[in-house]
Amino acid sequence: MALVFGGIILSSCQNNQEKALETKSETKQTETSEEFPFFIPSEKPDRELSAAVKRNYEAYSAIRPEQNELYSQFKYTKLKGFDYNDGDGTITRRDPSKVIFENGKYYVWYTGRKSPVRPVGMSRAKQATNVIPSADWDLADIWYATSEDGFTWKEEGIAVPRPPKPQPGWRSVTTTDILKFKGKYYLYFQAFMEASGLRGDFCPVSVAYADSPDGPWTHTGKVVLPNGPEGSWDQYSIHDPYPLVHDGKIYLYYKGDFDKRPELKPSKIRMQGLAIAEDPLGPFEKHPLNPVINSGHETTLFPFREGVAAIVQRDGQEHNTIQYAKDWVNFEITSISELLPLAAGPYVPDAFTDTKDGRGITWGISHFINADGNWNHTVLTRFDCDLSLDVHDDVMKKHYYAYPQDFYYKNHGLNSKQKQRIKEANKALQGE
Repeated sequence: MALVFGGIILSSCQNNQEKALETKSETKQTETSEEFPFFIPSEKPDRELSAAVKRNYEAYSAIRPEQNELYSQFKYTKLKGFDYNDGDGTITRRDPSKVIFENGKYYVWYTGRKSPVRPVGMSRAKQATNVIPSADWDLADIWYATSEDGFTWKEEGIAVPRPPKPQPGWRSVTTTDILKFKGKYYLYFQAFMEASGLRGDFCPVSVAYADSPDGPWTHTGKVVLPNGPEGSWDQYSIHDPYPLVHDGKIYLYYKGDFDKRPELKPSKIRMQGLAIAEDPLGPFEKHPLNPVINSGHETTLFPFREGVAAIVQRDGQEHNTIQYAKDWVNFEITSISELLPLAAGPYVPDAFTDTKDGRGITWGISHFINADGNWNHTVLTRFDCDLSLDVHDDVMKKHYYAYPQDFYYKNHGLNSKQKQRIKEANKALQGE
């Protein structure tokens, strides 16, 4: 027994000596070598660095993705409890709100449409009627569902219906998000007063309120966040209202579509703005630095440490990034990822606590457009991630996806026009 114990002590001493030598070697190499060291220093070396390596220390919170609390991969799970009429396009559920936990269960609100026919398409919006939708989100109401585990959901019904004409939203109420403030609940939403596609996707934001997440909801019938003046970036579209509580005020982030140029595809760009109010019903004052995020198709944010983090997916120079603003206004890229959730509504337990130590997120609800290859069919899905200070999931921190070959051939193959262009280029090269 003494021999074994002595061997353990000797082995432990050897391991400690090896670690000490390794640390000493790393330090010496950092101080004396002209080459970048084999073991990456945790602190920026006191030597000239390339712009790329310098970014590793200055732009990110850690030198490796798996050590970065604001880096994650995303996993997806099919939800139970929702019927989509075999995906024929007559039922849609999309653009979910943040998830909240009240009354012993989770709640989520979303754009819901149940129409006798599927949409005709925005390009044929003039054919839309009071029963025929133009877009997937036309003629929609705000629905909600509850769940005990976040995987199986029970659709509870319509929370906020379209109000009578001419109130904001009479045509469609969509893309809602939830706020809890001083014991009351508020749903902000896009309020359409025309079929999407007639001129574009034009709308302001309205709001409804209730004493319970189960309602009943009172539609204010008013615009709470109006479009900007003529010539401004948000003069036509204010989409994806997304409220958080910070410094005792409501920080309402939103998306604008602008710079529409028919000669370019896509013809417009999207950026994110911020409006602030002391009362949930306004008035909201738009931030003078708007837009505050230069990319992203939808608006998804959550408190993180003393600041706020944003999932920025699709559209723009900085799509597929996760960004952070310590001051809640000036966002910087903190990580780059893949397969980010579309229209993500995360479960954010501290969204309304006015926290100065945001803990991050691990899951939420998002949507898949073009489900089953049908552009009129959108479904809700669950996503999971590790963007949390309280969880460390090694699988979520991987930074390499191995896609099957059919993913490339079927989803990213050349179209007929591209094949023809290549064929003609080959003929020209051969002198034909």
